[in-house]
Amino acid sequence: MTKIRQELLTLVSELSEAAPDLRLGQLVANLATLAQGARVEAIWDAEDEELVSAAHRLLEHYRARNAAAVS
Repeated sequence: MTKIRQELLTLVSELSEAAPDLRLGQLVANLATLAQGARVEAIWDAEDEELVSAAHRLLEHYRARNAAAVS
């Protein structure tokens, strides 16, 4: 397994904890859309590096949302 793939899988795990209401397929589709835009091909064409970047952004969003809900 590549280092970038390991990072992506770790981020997917963190995202699953931050947004437990999302199913895995929804999470993957959201990452692909963030990485490539709202295109049907995004789920197929997104590179691991793009998905890692998208996962970091989405994780920031969920953490901020969860922090705001707690305050």
